[in-house]
Amino acid sequence: MNLKNRIFYMIIALAVLFSTSCKKYYYDSGVHDPKFEGSTLAYMKAKQPFFDSTLTIINLAGLDDVLDKENVTFFAPPSGSVNKAIIQLNRYLRFEGRDTVSKLTQIKPAVWKNTLLQYIFKSSSLMKDYPQRDTLSYIAFPGQNYTSYSGRIMNIGVIFNNAGGVQYAGYRQLFLAYIPDLSNPQVALQNNPVATSDIQTNNGVLHVLTRIKHTFGFNTLKFIDEAIAAGITPATP
Repeated sequence: MNLKNRIFYMIIALAVLFSTSCKKYYYDSGVHDPKFEGSTLAYMKAKQPFFDSTLTIINLAGLDDVLDKENVTFFAPPSGSVNKAIIQLNRYLRFEGRDTVSKLTQIKPAVWKNTLLQYIFKSSSLMKDYPQRDTLSYIAFPGQNYTSYSGRIMNIGVIFNNAGGVQYAGYRQLFLAYIPDLSNPQVALQNNPVATSDIQTNNGVLHVLTRIKHTFGFNTLKFIDEAIAAGITPATP
């Protein structure tokens, strides 16, 4: 093979490699069957390792029936998000010289329930049902505020990414945003990206938050305060 042909094939190989790596780099909804023959709770049980801790706190909160029977949209925090919140709680407890939490049952059910209800919304909503949101241009594309089952207002919207230098021409990703100050609903929002969207179950829609960029409870300090104020049950042997 002469030098010219070698260079040609090297260029082709690099182009294929670059194209493949680009496809894996950005967040998208993943490859999944969008319809599941079963409830939202049943889907999560079918993915038990990924939702192990999440399923535990759903049960402790008494919300099994909501996710099994009611028509809802659930932005599901994976187990990794729950575990990160416990790690932060234990750091605070150790700093205060208190006993740490080793079991999820040590935190009062009301705390789990009040926090989880922020992730649940009435009726079924797919990504296409939410408006555009631009974190750099809230006035033009603010997403939309929705009331969760907890009664707290949350902002939900779809980020339209750029592609090839063309604004908003790229892939789209759903975001659930926590509003720290409801009197200033467009200030300092905590943006939580969805890793997998539009899983359609028999009783609603499931959007799974990314475990890398989300900690259960949105405002971790608020979650810690609520857990401590409610009283943490001592660990049993």
